[in-house]
Amino acid sequence: MALQKRRRGPARTAQQRSAWMRKSGANAPMVQACKACGAPKLPHRICMTCGVYRGEVVVAKKSAED
Repeated sequence: MALQKRRRGPARTAQQRSAWMRKSGANAPMVQACKACGAPKLPHRICMTCGVYRGEVVVAKKSAED
C-alpha cells in the first residue's frame, strides 16, 4: 500500500476547506434564525446577538441599559 510522504498541516487543511466553501453557492453554510431572539446565526454555534446555545445562555451579553 502507498503511504503519504508528509502529513497535511492544519493551516493547509483550513485553506482548502475555505476555498471549497467559496467555490459555489451550494457549499455555503446555511443561516438559521435563532430560536431565542430571531437573529440570523450559523447552525451549531452560539448566537452572537443573545449568547444562547441550545436553549441555554452560554455567554452573558451586556444589555443596552448597562
